[in-house]
Amino acid sequence: MITRLRAEINLPLNLEMAVTDEMGEIALKHLPHACCLVPEKREEVTTEGGLNVTANKARIKEFTKMLQNNGIRVSLFIDPDEEQIKASSEVGADIIELHVGTYSHVYLKGNKTLISQELQKLQDCATLAHSLGLEVHAGHGLDYDNVGAISAIPEIVELNIGHFLIGEAIFTGLDVSINKMRELMNIGRATISGK
Repeated sequence: MITRLRAEINLPLNLEMAVTDEMGEIALKHLPHACCLVPEKREEVTTEGGLNVTANKARIKEFTKMLQNNGIRVSLFIDPDEEQIKASSEVGADIIELHVGTYSHVYLKGNKTLISQELQKLQDCATLAHSLGLEVHAGHGLDYDNVGAISAIPEIVELNIGHFLIGEAIFTGLDVSINKMRELMNIGRATISGK
C-alpha cells in the first residue's frame, strides 16, 4: 500500500510508527517525507498517550538520527510536558506533536476551569518547544467543537485530525468535512491577529 501511495500521489508522506526495528526498515524502504514516532502497542485501537522520550532518550536519539540521515524529518508525539519537550530537543527531533487528548476529554465534560488549564498548558508547551527550535504540531481527539482554541495557539503550525474527518466524511463526504474543519481552523487562527 505504501508503495502504491508513493507512486500515485505526489504529496508528502508522513508515516506514524513505533520505535521498532521493523518500522525503521519500512521507513528506510519507502523514504517518507516525515515519520511521527508514537508509543504504539498492538492491543491499542489508537494511541492513548505520548511517547516517553525522557525514559528512552538513547534509543529515540539513535532512531531519530537514522531517519534524519536518510532525509526523513522526525516528529515525536508527546504529552504536553516540559520535560518531554526538552528531551525531544535533546534527541534531535525536528518536530513535536502535542497530544491534546486530555484537553479534548475535558472539553467534552464542559468544565471551563479544566479547559482553561489544559489550554494554558498547551500554550506554554508550544511556546517552550518553539523557543527550542522545534516545529509544533498537535493532534488526537480534535473535532469541530474543540479545534478553534487549539488553532489559536500561534506556535502550532499543523493539526492532525484524520480520524475525525474520515468519520464525518462517511456522512457528509470528504470535501464537506475537510472544508468545514478548515473554516473552523481559520476562524481560530484569525483570533491570533485579532481579525
